[in-house]
Amino acid sequence: MKKSMELSESLEDYLEVILELELTRKVARAKDIAEKMGVQRGSVTSALKNLEEKKLINYEPYSFITLTRKGKVIAKDISHRHAVLKDFLIKVLQIDKKTAELTACRMEHSIDKITMERFLSFFEFIYDCPRTGDDWLQSFLNFCASDKKDCNKCIHDSMAEYLK
Repeated sequence: MKKSMELSESLEDYLEVILELELTRKVARAKDIAEKMGVQRGSVTSALKNLEEKKLINYEPYSFITLTRKGKVIAKDISHRHAVLKDFLIKVLQIDKKTAELTACRMEHSIDKITMERFLSFFEFIYDCPRTGDDWLQSFLNFCASDKKDCNKCIHDSMAEYLK
């Protein structure tokens, strides 16, 4: 992204919220954005002007706000990163939903494209590869829950199970 198009975490959050409002209500209003983000309307107005200057939204004061084609592409990417990260935190790492939501929101802004692609491959590997699966995930959860992480015992037990 060119320097002039770099977006702060805050502006990315605005795009994500506008996308969500467009999907649920067809358009976004400054009032709805402020309410959803828990910020003052003045902050929303400033951010909207910034996004409009970058040609990421269609905005006029006291009117509906919609994403431009370019804005929608960026917003969908942000939203996708958020959903994947949150899903991984909940399903694989067994993080509670509230913590996963907050953590995914922070992570979505800093993860680069290559790392995200590798992350998606790992997620796919966990669920699709025959060498992994439910028993693999359960072993990981048992590992996290154990007081003593004794790999030698685990190897011994696995070998005993394999040789049966």
